[in-house]
Amino acid sequence: MQLDFSLPSSRLHALRAGAVWVTDPRAIFRVEGSGALTCLQGLLTNDLVTPGNGSLVYGAMLTPKGMIVFDAWVMREEAGFTILTHESARAGALELFRRALPPRLARVSDLTDTHQAAWLLGAAAAERLGRGIDGPIPSHGKVVRGGPDGAVLLGGGTTPAPFAVLVVAPPAECERLAGKFRGRATVGDGADLAAAEILAGWPALGREIDTKTLPQEVRFDEIGGVSYTKGCYTGQETVARIHFRGHVNRSLRGLVIEGAEPLQERTLMLAGKEVGQARSALSLEDRVLALGFVRRELETGSALALGGRAATVVALPFAAV
Repeated sequence: MQLDFSLPSSRLHALRAGAVWVTDPRAIFRVEGSGALTCLQGLLTNDLVTPGNGSLVYGAMLTPKGMIVFDAWVMREEAGFTILTHESARAGALELFRRALPPRLARVSDLTDTHQAAWLLGAAAAERLGRGIDGPIPSHGKVVRGGPDGAVLLGGGTTPAPFAVLVVAPPAECERLAGKFRGRATVGDGADLAAAEILAGWPALGREIDTKTLPQEVRFDEIGGVSYTKGCYTGQETVARIHFRGHVNRSLRGLVIEGAEPLQERTLMLAGKEVGQARSALSLEDRVLALGFVRRELETGSALALGGRAATVVALPFAAV
């Protein structure tokens, strides 16, 4: 799936410096049981043990050959784990958990129909949320509970994440919290979240991540999505071999493309040869910012062609726009 869209400059500014509330569908699961930590540690690419209780961790579940099945945010508490992934992965993720988790040690519950996820975006989001609610606001990579009876789960975005705070709660609690936040922030939609992901250089399932994607191809090293020290997990052999002995042939990079028109062509060319493919694209007033897969040997600053338009390879995340 490819994504092309634009946002007004005021909304882009809010994503950078302000505060934006976005309620966006996600598949939400709860895993509990005496062996939940051990079982999930053997599935997720990242380490759940070292961060401890009250942590927010990003990673992915892989095939035995190291390809990404789905990526996920994992909120760890003493009583269990809340796991969020793209709504399109709901059925597959639930099937994976039911096959991989021994019922006597770890039980999975599907909370997708009873809970919502909301994303607070922008540099001022956490501070403005803190002025509107009672209780603590999580720091980076941490998880706290708030709201009546602790029904609201809040996770502070890790340093490279495209969001400031992640909220998981029943719909009524989510709406109550959104009501307190509205006077201090912009209410956005999925386009705002997608723009925040592009600006942060964050891969999205179904756009940059498909069934043949390796973690190192989509910046898992840079965004903290993989551990090379925690021990074995499904697909770990391939991931470790690439890291210690080899390399991937392509990697997710930033592209600045001349002209504000939506992309009609996706193939990136250099001296008449195909060197990559553009994926998610955000149109600004005078240029397009896109994520794309580019041959690993191409350096930052490389000048490419994209359907008659000039494209420059840039470092991620994108600089201020």
